[in-house]
Amino acid sequence: MTTHTNQSVGDVLEEIAELLELKGEGGFRVRAYENAARTIRHLSTDISEASDAGQLRDIPGVGEALALKIDEYLRTGEMTYLEKLRSEFPAGVRALMVVPGVGPKMAARAYHELQVESLDGLEEAARDGRLAALPRLGQKTADNLLHAIERARRQDSQRTPIGDVLPYVNMILTRLQGNDFIRNLTVAGSLRRFAETVKDVDIIATSPEPERAFELFLTLPGIREIVARGPTKLSVLNERGLQLDFRIVPDDAYGSLLQHFTGSKGHNVQLREYALKRGLSLSEYGITSIETRERQAFADETAFYAALDLPWIAPEIREGTGELDAAIHGRLPALVSVDDIRGDLHAHTDWSDGQGTIDEMVSAAVARGYEYIAITDHSPSRGGNPGGLTIERLASQREALAKAQKKYPGIRILHGTEVDIKNDGSLDFPDDVLASLDWVVASIHSTFSMGIDQMTARMIAAVRNPHVDVIGHPTGRILGRRPPYELDVEAVFEAAAATGTILEINSFPQRLDLKDVYVRRVVELGIRIAVDTDAHSVAELGQMEFGVKIARRGWAEPRNIVNTGSIDEILGSRGALG
Repeated sequence: MTTHTNQSVGDVLEEIAELLELKGEGGFRVRAYENAARTIRHLSTDISEASDAGQLRDIPGVGEALALKIDEYLRTGEMTYLEKLRSEFPAGVRALMVVPGVGPKMAARAYHELQVESLDGLEEAARDGRLAALPRLGQKTADNLLHAIERARRQDSQRTPIGDVLPYVNMILTRLQGNDFIRNLTVAGSLRRFAETVKDVDIIATSPEPERAFELFLTLPGIREIVARGPTKLSVLNERGLQLDFRIVPDDAYGSLLQHFTGSKGHNVQLREYALKRGLSLSEYGITSIETRERQAFADETAFYAALDLPWIAPEIREGTGELDAAIHGRLPALVSVDDIRGDLHAHTDWSDGQGTIDEMVSAAVARGYEYIAITDHSPSRGGNPGGLTIERLASQREALAKAQKKYPGIRILHGTEVDIKNDGSLDFPDDVLASLDWVVASIHSTFSMGIDQMTARMIAAVRNPHVDVIGHPTGRILGRRPPYELDVEAVFEAAAATGTILEINSFPQRLDLKDVYVRRVVELGIRIAVDTDAHSVAELGQMEFGVKIARRGWAEPRNIVNTGSIDEILGSRGALG
């Protein structure tokens, strides 16, 4: 059987969804492939094991027809259905949709009417007037697209979103554990700091038998090529071109190595300068006295920092942005943790575009020990089948949630919505409907290519709406696929500070929005934050840790996060400043 990772299978299914959109297929089929891709990427086990056991159909969202397609891909490395779809479009057409404002319809029009087959071709058509000449487009659209293309090209294509890397790395760690010759197995580098994108993956361990550990590493799924191999380090490339460095050291050097390879460069440079003033030299091997040349090794990281008269500094804030000074003066933040989270305030069900029923989502929240969950299905403008809720269906959902509340008395179920923010800043439900709900998340899901003034005014209008509790995924980015909106974030933050509107950290791994630097600014301004999963399935409720990690990178403490509080505290503060 050909070796493939969960990530690569997810990529294939997502490509099918995009090609179906290009063909103009209905929303239901597209979403089925998108949901299956998302579920498979975040499976805790290798999908090939499910295939070998004949259990592909046990995966949520994978029916018989899709299971056959996946099995074909796992066995042969190809999928007949995908190849058929690919044959209908040049490879460059799909790339057009990475540009904000270029959806499937525009990409299809550019291809069919202008013979555009690449990003360069789209840019040329926008510059020479052919795009503007198409009916219902115009020069303003062409100008906006040129700006969006420029922004898309600025994205760093050499780095991979952490949400794409972590499932694969977690699989690696699982495969390497459970034996007697690999100890202290830990991720280091930017992945341990939970940077939103990573260039490569550092994994460290201790072992009495390094060669045996390396041989086991080389049996992992997706390993394509050995880059380098020595007595303490193995470097490989996986099937997606991601480099993985596996380092093995003696037990007594583990703490020093972990600190060194966790980084960041800025943190380590500042730490070395601090140590030099104390007559000490730092390296991955330990701390050396400059005067005596004696070196002390450290089996754990806490002892390494303690030898410098410093408290341990959480990896997420080791970015050289003030954490060392805070440590020296006893001002390190008491960072929020997953254990502090008492509920999820943004979750979807199969009433709109989610996979789980109300009962399944609530039951899963109970199993996580949550005290509350907000069901926030989409408003009508999300459209399609299944689309957003009409006012009538929203009323029916309230009755369904009331029944669920009786079934699950130990958790508070909030009836909410994720309401679309329209182009003019108005909302997709009227005020009287919003006023009847327990919780309102307002988000932008369309017209991403507005100019900065328009987009800022649009967002601020929603922030100032007295019925809006929280702004969902506030900058709209999708890592590796869509840059954030053109937005004056400082103006939006000032409006949120004035109105008491909450800003969300969306835990969905491809969003992680707000980003860490914005979280830190929000914390400085005293704006409240909700860390939510935006879950569309039971499994995605488990993605809370992603958002919490971003909150930690932004120096957020439990007091900054609304859903570390009780439900009475949350509802009691609704509209306090608005």
